[in-house]
Amino acid sequence: MKAEMRLMMPFRGELVLPEPLRGSDVGTFTEQTMWERIPAIARRVVAENEFAPDIKARLLALADEIPQGTIRPFFPPATPSAIPPDFDNWQAYAAPYIGETWLTVPWFFAETYFFRRVLEATDYFANGADPYAYQKRRGLETALASWHKRPFPTTLPDLLLLDLWGNQMDMSLWPVDEAVRPGHENEAQLAHLLVDDRTAVCHHLQSQPPGHIILVNDNVGAELLADLLLADWLLREETAVSLTFHLKPNPTYVSDATIADVETTIARLRQEPHLPLQQLGERLQRWLAVGQLRLAIHSFWVSPLPWWQMPPELAHELAQARLVISKGDANYRRLLGDRRWPYTTPFADVVGYFPAPLLALRTLKSEQMLGLSAARLADLQANHPGWLVNGEWGVVQWRE
Repeated sequence: MKAEMRLMMPFRGELVLPEPLRGSDVGTFTEQTMWERIPAIARRVVAENEFAPDIKARLLALADEIPQGTIRPFFPPATPSAIPPDFDNWQAYAAPYIGETWLTVPWFFAETYFFRRVLEATDYFANGADPYAYQKRRGLETALASWHKRPFPTTLPDLLLLDLWGNQMDMSLWPVDEAVRPGHENEAQLAHLLVDDRTAVCHHLQSQPPGHIILVNDNVGAELLADLLLADWLLREETAVSLTFHLKPNPTYVSDATIADVETTIARLRQEPHLPLQQLGERLQRWLAVGQLRLAIHSFWVSPLPWWQMPPELAHELAQARLVISKGDANYRRLLGDRRWPYTTPFADVVGYFPAPLLALRTLKSEQMLGLSAARLADLQANHPGWLVNGEWGVVQWRE
């Protein structure tokens, strides 16, 4: 899309689409990502897996290609049965950018394309081996251990806060074994909350009959455990009649959750010696068995498309929900089209296209933000360097 195109917003008139973020933006987090973080992820996948020599060579070649190499089409798997159902879609996504460098294409495309290239390099669609399995296992065990000495939250506002800060645990940015990771003690959480619409969303849920809730998941480990705790509470308290997790159809962004990750987490909870965790796992298994908790996938969640270009069948499903909860930074970027909106732009103005009541729970890990007051923005820019990308700041943003 060109910058001068206009995005039609229900009840909000027209907004001019800003330019997308790109790795060629000098001095930005996007530039650092493409020069440093993305190649490092490919090399870490090599180090953390026992791949055959040819797979290792492909991954290292991919790392060396970034960021000054050029975008190419995908190679079809040698085995026809291993061709993924969205293969043609990805060829179409890449087509406009063939021959461009990783730096000049839109950043959201570059990242999603990279993680798809990792799957191509590792023959994922033939062998089904998750290249990020090591990080996911370590993240789950670390998260479980953290719950052995603290009680579960018992109110919806506290659960929403827990689910927000669980989003800090993004393994594409901070691998499990890194010593320095973002985190807050309880008293610092509210101070680092840039927008807090919990009261509004709680009123929305409690002022009308219970219905269906959709949660679009992000990371495994601590965040997925928080998602599961929230889902269990909503179903037990009959705030929701049913709940759907929308998950990634294949591994991406290192720690993004798949159906297999949810099933592994619930099975691990049921084996926990710590009784509250074990009981949580048993309840979750029952919710799944009776169909009140459902696990769904859609190829859209691993595409480079903005949320306003979601397929009609997905838009129709979301429109039936009493509430859609969008988790994490990548989903927030998708809501905004990964574009350079002024940080004081009202959240509701940009997401006015969304077909259902929307709650975004996100810790900031990219140079995008909506809904700030001018005074708060000035304070952040003057006194908190790195506030957009260090994972220390969060938002609970609501649009009815």
